[in-house]
Amino acid sequence: MSYQRCLSKEEQDFYETKNAAAEFYRLNRIPQEIERALNELFFHNPGDVHGYLANYFTNISAPPRISRLKGREVYDARGELSIEAEVFCIVCNKEKSMASAGLPGHCGPKKTSMDGKAKSQERADHVMTAVQWISAPLNNKLKGQNPCDQSDIDHILSNFFMERYVEERNICNMVKEESCPPSEPEVVLPSPIPTQNKDKKSVDKGKKSSAEKPLPPAEPPEPVLPGSWAIGSVSLAVAKTGAQLQGIPFYKHIAALKNRETPAQFHIPVPLVTLLSCGKTSPGKLNLFEEVILIPRAGQRVKQIIPMTLELQKEMMRITNTSTKTGATPTIHCDSGALAVSSERPEQPLDLITEACANLGLALGTDVHLALNCGAPELVDYSKGKYEVATGVLKSPDELVDMYRILISKYPAVRAIIDPFRREDAEQWEKLSSAIGDSCSLLADSTYKSKALPLVGVRGHILKHIHETTVSDLVSITSEHQGSVLMGTTCSESCSDDSLSDIAVGLGLDYVKLGGLSGAERMAKYNRLISIEEELDQQGNLVSKEKHSPPLFAEELQEQSTATERALSDTA
Repeated sequence: MSYQRCLSKEEQDFYETKNAAAEFYRLNRIPQEIERALNELFFHNPGDVHGYLANYFTNISAPPRISRLKGREVYDARGELSIEAEVFCIVCNKEKSMASAGLPGHCGPKKTSMDGKAKSQERADHVMTAVQWISAPLNNKLKGQNPCDQSDIDHILSNFFMERYVEERNICNMVKEESCPPSEPEVVLPSPIPTQNKDKKSVDKGKKSSAEKPLPPAEPPEPVLPGSWAIGSVSLAVAKTGAQLQGIPFYKHIAALKNRETPAQFHIPVPLVTLLSCGKTSPGKLNLFEEVILIPRAGQRVKQIIPMTLELQKEMMRITNTSTKTGATPTIHCDSGALAVSSERPEQPLDLITEACANLGLALGTDVHLALNCGAPELVDYSKGKYEVATGVLKSPDELVDMYRILISKYPAVRAIIDPFRREDAEQWEKLSSAIGDSCSLLADSTYKSKALPLVGVRGHILKHIHETTVSDLVSITSEHQGSVLMGTTCSESCSDDSLSDIAVGLGLDYVKLGGLSGAERMAKYNRLISIEEELDQQGNLVSKEKHSPPLFAEELQEQSTATERALSDTA
């Protein structure tokens, strides 16, 4: 006779839990993984047994997922309000803060009609909207996404931005329609019968107007949608998160995004260093040059370029302080981090650099070259239809072509000019390129006109990472225009963010414009370039870029530079 004892409720619950646990372990292959881990542990015999097991199970854990985003108001290097995005991920069942990033804050091209209070309020509105975007809709859209899937995340960000852009445009159109009353039917008057006996005064007036071409009207600025800073900031923060999760430097992660795999070798972009600031915000009457930039000889290490440039700046300060011609003491310019000197004519800053190079034994035109950042779009006097190149000195677009041509012939070390005209003066861009294009490259700052039609004669573009530009956009732009895009800093960088250096190296750019050698926000980027250079050199992955192609050097110049290098090599 069989006897079966009735199980108590506690025993029945334990039995059911035991069976459920066994089924759970079976489905998730826990016993097999533990057995494999213990076998590998025994054969490897690591010093840190538990650390080895932790790493083993971390490697087979579920991929990290974005748990939430956080947007916050921060202040940039100029003390102005800006935005920062922070990415949190679930890693091994724990939420971790992975990376944060913020793009330089820009409300668009300079608006001279706005006062300081209005600009501050506009900026505050942009930042507030960006924080709202990050903390609510973008947070919901990216939750659960793999931060290593940069292309998919940037696609979500760009689609969201386009939805907001279309929505904002529709609202603006509705407001315009409501504010404008129905127009009266247009009355078409008969054309006057032409007469042959015209007044002599009107004839003379007609000749004058035909001789002087009117200045083409300015193109409407590309609107900056409030909140757009959130898109680029989140994209950059996600990219930094992806690099951290994969345990690789950020520049290698960027390179893998562009090339589908990490390249075996890298080169360091030649840093363009701002030497002098002499625009509207500097002492003196000269407005034409915002910056005079040093282009180091290709192949030099960044650690060699910085002390050389600092010595050059010290010599320029010494010359200026002892000179009776200028009588002005150089100061540090807040925006560019360079020396600001008093100049009345375009030749003066170039003469100062020439003298300083001669005193230090630097061969201007061989050891170093120069670039001029003109910022001409900000110099137009539309009432007179001319550029105010210096206080009270006005030049028509054609006169400015001649001025540049004479200047370049006098100073052949100048190998690049940035924004010599407005984009609207396409005819003058072409004329200047025909006149000096064999020895000097024309560059355009495409930050606010990235989608504009290309200008004839422009060999390269400077692009700044701002607004709704995602990391995928940067990869696409530099892939389509290989060798013709230069990354540049803005005047409102974060003091601690050195991402631009990693991006420039990862994208394989030939040049990067980092500003002057003053200020934490700029020196952080120079120091990061040095760090990357040393790391690649130690790994044997650094390639010297001594033979440069456009945009900054034309073919004839490249042949001359190569011949010079060969002659020096033969002599040695």
